[in-house]
Formats: sequence, C-alpha cells, structure tokens
Amino acid sequence: MEAVESPEAAPEDVESLSVPEFYRAAVLLKDEQHMFDGVRVANRNPAKSLHLAEVPTPMPGPGEVLVAAMASSVNYNTVWSAIFEPVPTFAFLERYARTGGLATRHDQPYHVVGSDLSGIVLRTGPGVRRWRPGQRVVAHCLSVELEDPAGHDDSMLDPQQRIWGFETNFGGLAELALVKANQLMPKPPHLTWEEAAVSGLVNSTAYRQLVSRNGANMRQGDNVLIWGAASGLGSYATQYALAGGAFPICVVSSPRKAEICREMGAEAIIDRSAEDYRFWSGEEGGQNPREWRRFGQRVRELTGGEDVDIVFEHPGRDTFGASVYVARRGGTIVTCASTTGYLHEFDNRYLWMHVKRIIGSHFANYYEAWRANRLIMRGRIHPSLSQTYPLEQVGLAAEVVHGNRHLGKVGVLCLADKEGMGVDAPEFRTRHEAQINRFRKRPGSTDAAG
Repeated sequence: MEAVESPEAAPEDVESLSVPEFYRAAVLLKDEQHMFDGVRVANRNPAKSLHLAEVPTPMPGPGEVLVAAMASSVNYNTVWSAIFEPVPTFAFLERYARTGGLATRHDQPYHVVGSDLSGIVLRTGPGVRRWRPGQRVVAHCLSVELEDPAGHDDSMLDPQQRIWGFETNFGGLAELALVKANQLMPKPPHLTWEEAAVSGLVNSTAYRQLVSRNGANMRQGDNVLIWGAASGLGSYATQYALAGGAFPICVVSSPRKAEICREMGAEAIIDRSAEDYRFWSGEEGGQNPREWRRFGQRVRELTGGEDVDIVFEHPGRDTFGASVYVARRGGTIVTCASTTGYLHEFDNRYLWMHVKRIIGSHFANYYEAWRANRLIMRGRIHPSLSQTYPLEQVGLAAEVVHGNRHLGKVGVLCLADKEGMGVDAPEFRTRHEAQINRFRKRPGSTDAAG
C-alpha cells in the first residue's frame, strides 16, 4: 500500500500494481436475510449479520472505477441493510441485475455494504477520462445510469437511480470498492482518510435538503428548526444554516449535544430530554397536540415570537406531527430518512389551511454533491467524525449507530493502518483543527443521538 498511498505516485506506477483476486469486505449473506424475522427492530443486532469476508474483486467496466478504500463510514442505510429493514437489500440487487449488462454482477449471495468512501483510484474502465490511477478521491453514493430523459434535469428523478452500497453491491465498507466515475470527487487534502470518508452521504443530503432549489431553498434570515442537530445529518444542516445566514433552532437530546451545537455557533437550542416533550402521549397512545403547542411556544421564545420558515426533518414518525404544526404559515417541512419510523401522522388542517409545503428529499445529484464537497475543500463546512473503528469491528460500529450511542458520524478504517493518515495540506488543516476535531470522542460523546 505504500506505493499507492504516496502522493507522488505516478499513474503508471499505480496502474502497474497487481490487483488482488479477492479482497476483504463487510458483507451480508443472502442465506441469513430472514434471521431477524419476528424480532422487534429495536432488538435486532447488526453485529450478528455483518460479516468480514473475502470476496472476488470486480474489475471496472465502461464508466466504472476500482478504488482502494482507505476509509468509510456507517450510515443509517448500513444499519437498515444489516437488520434487513424495511426489506432485505438482496431484493434491490436482484432487481438491478434484471436490467442486464454489467448490472448482473450485483446479484451475489453476499452484499458488500457501505455508502461512503475515501481512497485512491486503482483502475479505470473504458471511457473514463476525468480520473486516473493514483488520484485521491471521495465518493458520493448516487449510482445512476442516465439513459432515461427524466434524469437529465435532476438525476435524482432518473428511474434507474440507486444508492451505492445499499441498492447496489461492491460498497465502501471494504478494502476495494467499485463505483461509477461520476460518483467521484476530489478528496479534501487537509483531512485524514477517516475524516474525508464520513461526509459524502450526509453532507450532500443536507445540502440538497436545506440549501438547494430542489430542497427548501434556504435564504438568509430564515428560521430553521433542525431535529437531531448534533447527529450525523443534523450537524451538517446546522453548519449550513449558520454559514448561510439563517437562524438555526437546534433540537438535541442531551446537555452534551447542546454544548456541541453552541460550539458550532448556534444560540437557540432545545434539549428535549430536559424539557420532556411527549408528542405521542395522547389518548390511546396517539399524538398530543398540547405538546405540539408547548413545543411551538418554546420555539417562538427563542426566535423572538416568530414561527420557523423551514423544518429540517429526518426523525420521521416521532416528530413529524410537531414539525407540521410549528412551521410558519406558508413554511416548508423538508423530509428524508425517517429514522424513528416511516409512517408519519400529522393534522392536515395545519398543512392545508396554512398553505405549508412538505418536500421529500433523497440524497443529492452530482452537481449538489460536488458543491457540498467543495465547501469542505474550502474549510467552510467540516466533518463531524466522533469515533473510528477498524474494519474488523464494523459490526460493533453499526451497533453503536443503531443504538444511537454516538455523536456526529462514525468512521471505519479500511486499508488505512491507523487514524491520522492521508493529510496533504497540513498548514490549511492547522487553521481548522478545532472545528475538525469538534465531535471527537470525549466524555459524554456516547449519549443517545440528538
């Protein structure tokens, strides 16, 4: 790996290296996809289903790139994959394979998961011109064919768009990864491998959801309510609100997470554990509108009497009724993920009679992902890495995320031998060291996610 890792390595030197026939990867097994049937989602343990195994190396076809993965990260889609919720991902792989051509390779008795990556280009397939062996890259997770006209205004509308490492095989939690060339972006040179690896999915998602015209189209001065503001996704949303001149109202679940938000520059913070909001405490276990009103009053106390222009939604079922209620007349609720449940309930009177909008937002297109990565390159947005695990402990890392026992993002070392490697711009890094290390594990950092 020394020859590959060297920033001075010439493309021909890297290309001359032999590629192993097999590589180590975090995999799910098709034979085990029903192992949690009958077990409550909260009690399913991803450490039991995620295995470290050697699998055959896929060589890149037209428009594809083989990357030596130095680091990756655990996202909620990794957890969903590992607990086979809401459906086993092998159904996605089989459906993709039926489209024919190179896609048939994705239907395997194993699924290499992982939707983030930082690494080094090893091989490029026919037709790839922008990238060459030896380049240091990060990958976003949109895998798209772009053969349908619907995808050419916004590739997220392409009927063949998929999330790499979730709806496709050969993901990033491995020593090697297979991606499409248009998934790659330059690695921020001031970051380590593990720091660079954690932002691709959540940073791009937050950018589209909050900043892009395809999302909430946030403006200066907007009041933005951010649920889980110290979580992986929420921490990037908080940074975007602050960087864009908006006023974030950060909802968290512990004093430690409130402290993190203050360190990012937020002033308006609601610790829902301390204030004990019970949105689902109504009759027969239903929602409690009185708690929505109490929450709304607290929000207005923090905004000087104003309702919020945008609600940044990702918890889903637990919070969605309150989100619809507290948005201002004509305001926007932009939603993705639904980490507490997909079946949302809300009082439609507060939506329809107050002409509010709900916008569904799913990851990002290449242009949005590139712009989001550019902001990290320039030190305007920073990774929220809190802790890192070796690839051998990927099951434990996924278990930590499933149990919400983390701040920010959880990284995984793949080919990188240890933390702290891969920095090519040390002087620029020094200027941003405090912000880069803000989420690093310290006392209190294993609280439940915000």
